[in-house]
Amino acid sequence: MCSTKHNQKHQNSHNHHRTSPSTAAAGTGTGEDWRDEAITTGSLKHVDLNTGSNGWASPPGDLFAVRGPNYLAKKAKNPAGEWLMNPAGVDWLRSSGKLDHVLARPDNRVMNALRASKSSKTFIIAINLQVPGREHHSAVFYFSSKADEPVGSNSLLYQFINGSDAFRSSRFKIVNKIVKGPWIVKTTVGNYSACLLGKALNCYYHRGPNYLEIDVDIGSSAIASAILKLALGCVTAVTVDMGFLVEGQKEEELPERLFGAVRICQMEMSSATFVESAIATSKVLPMSSGGESENEDD
Repeated sequence: MCSTKHNQKHQNSHNHHRTSPSTAAAGTGTGEDWRDEAITTGSLKHVDLNTGSNGWASPPGDLFAVRGPNYLAKKAKNPAGEWLMNPAGVDWLRSSGKLDHVLARPDNRVMNALRASKSSKTFIIAINLQVPGREHHSAVFYFSSKADEPVGSNSLLYQFINGSDAFRSSRFKIVNKIVKGPWIVKTTVGNYSACLLGKALNCYYHRGPNYLEIDVDIGSSAIASAILKLALGCVTAVTVDMGFLVEGQKEEELPERLFGAVRICQMEMSSATFVESAIATSKVLPMSSGGESENEDD
């Protein structure tokens, strides 16, 4: 399904991500070592793409079909190709209340690792899927800009990062695929589907000096909540791929590109790490210095 070149590149990337915690900690502060630390110290462990369970992995972009260059004329979709950003870890959290704007929390490990690296050019996008229930859960997926390929000022992703909330909600899209799971889940969710999350669910956008966080309130839709309840009932038997992108709606915005993708492998609800819901987030530390700057929420 993937070209040899893409497979080789993905395999090299996957092996790189498997750096041991001790190695990552020893190298923190230089190059991409902060990302190794962020990947290996998450509350949900990084596992093998094909054999892992109760963890996450990075599926190749070519496993997803997205709008191709001729989509508007022929409705043709193509393999997505490489991600625009690199994976930078996953957190599976639980709390007594809904967790909003996690990147602004002083205990956020990804932002702390990035801050310690003193990298002033790295940009983070975090997708915070907020799961309602007796206890609130959040699955937080982190993606970072590539060291040799920053987000271009003429790109659709740049427009999304710096656009209005209305623009973001009209373009924020997920493509997902049930890789493994019971028949009832595949029938209800569909083996492969695409959805404008910004229109289907309430999404809240937090724009900081070097990040964009998208909080997705799954409880804002009765249908989504019902499907989620069904999926959670057999979550340890489900493996799902999720790709995130900005929808291309004009010819010059095609082909579509994923900015990130994640595979959740047979996750256990009990593996979530408990964090306090009430914590001061009124200040955001910038990356370029040790001082403070005001939040820049749009």
